[in-house]
Amino acid sequence: MAAGEDSVGYDSEMSQDVITSRANARVKQLRAAFAGQARLSGGLVAIEGDHLLEEALRSGMVFKTIFVAESRAVPRMVPRGAEVLTLSDEVFGSVVETQSPQGVAGLLVPPVPVLEDVLGKAKGLPLILIAAGLQDPGNLGTLVRSAEAFGATGVLTTAGTVSAWNQKALRASAGSVFRVPVVSAGLDEIVGLKARGVRLLAAVGADGYGVQAAQAVDFVGGCALMIGNEGAGLSSELLEIADVQVTIPCPGPVESLNAAIAGSLLLYEASRQRTKHPPT
Repeated sequence: MAAGEDSVGYDSEMSQDVITSRANARVKQLRAAFAGQARLSGGLVAIEGDHLLEEALRSGMVFKTIFVAESRAVPRMVPRGAEVLTLSDEVFGSVVETQSPQGVAGLLVPPVPVLEDVLGKAKGLPLILIAAGLQDPGNLGTLVRSAEAFGATGVLTTAGTVSAWNQKALRASAGSVFRVPVVSAGLDEIVGLKARGVRLLAAVGADGYGVQAAQAVDFVGGCALMIGNEGAGLSSELLEIADVQVTIPCPGPVESLNAAIAGSLLLYEASRQRTKHPPT
């Protein structure tokens, strides 16, 4: 089921049997998807709430099933012909992770982008964000949202980085994860970006020998911005392969910025430079 499948919408007057058992097979599948258990969910991803449902449909995501709580009507945005299951309010509340459920959830088939998608096919050189060992799902989701906002072609994640389909990451991305390609990458693949003319920029928290202020770094050419773990920063391996170490000058008395804030500010600087001097 895709976003443009039917413009009329789901027929809410159709009779629906209400599922009242937590042990129902479909309920178990939805619960497993919310828990990130890919094997038990059949590889499907769960989303909850009207906003994420609307964003997923707008982005052309393919849905397997829509689940609606008994106390609310089926959203009109749900395409006609979609499989819709009605759960009792008690069962619905036992499955979703939010404290104030909105009464609608879905199981969707996640996209499977590859490195070529991250490199981008549009005119100009790629702007890539590399999330290296980020463990906070809110940080990753925020960075995916900022990546879309500031024109990045995609996001690479290294080992140890939380899944972009984590529920908190999904909500923090506000739907951007449906449109921004997020791909896992190893050290060899990151090093391989250099052969494609992509410079590796390592974000660091403080000035030091050879470290450049963000405003002095060229973001117009093809580049990949590496953001490190919230506590440990970038690994020595990534620092060694970096072409440039970049920092954000802070006149205030702070040691460092939150990973999501730092990455977003650097993506903004890249967007500012690229708007002023478009890549050719």
